[in-house]
Amino acid sequence: MEKAKLEQNQHAKPISLITTSVITGFFGGVFWSAVGLLAYYFHFTKIRPNTVLEPWAVGDWKTTWIGTVISLLFIGVLGIVAALLYYFTLKKFQNIWVSFGYGIVLFAIVFFLLNPLFPNLDPITELDRNTIITMLCLYVLFGVFVGYSISYEYNEKIEEKRKNHST
Repeated sequence: MEKAKLEQNQHAKPISLITTSVITGFFGGVFWSAVGLLAYYFHFTKIRPNTVLEPWAVGDWKTTWIGTVISLLFIGVLGIVAALLYYFTLKKFQNIWVSFGYGIVLFAIVFFLLNPLFPNLDPITELDRNTIITMLCLYVLFGVFVGYSISYEYNEKIEEKRKNHST
């Protein structure tokens, strides 16, 4: 009985903010690219998540189910990079519009700067309206998910430190 009381009084070690950012970025990348895959299947966009493999992988396996799974995981890794970039530059902003803008910036980077890396990705001027709107929305949703999650956690940790120092 005494051992059970001791276990109940123990608290789990809090996860660091960088670890939380990595987890958030990976989950956000996988989740929102899976939503993008659904959007592709329902013809909201002409861009598959598999597009990310085109510059680096050779063969037809990229368009099979294993290519899709690897694409989703690879986008999760890219989501970690995006989340860490947000963590190091914008975590102090507790405003949803900053995260919204971050998603738009990510969209612009991919579709304007990195477009030449992807041979099967048409320039943005040649994409149809549904594809552009769908992809922009997915990037904004990713930006808001990652950005607001990281900013919220950061501000919660700051508030917790403030409470601990004041008592």
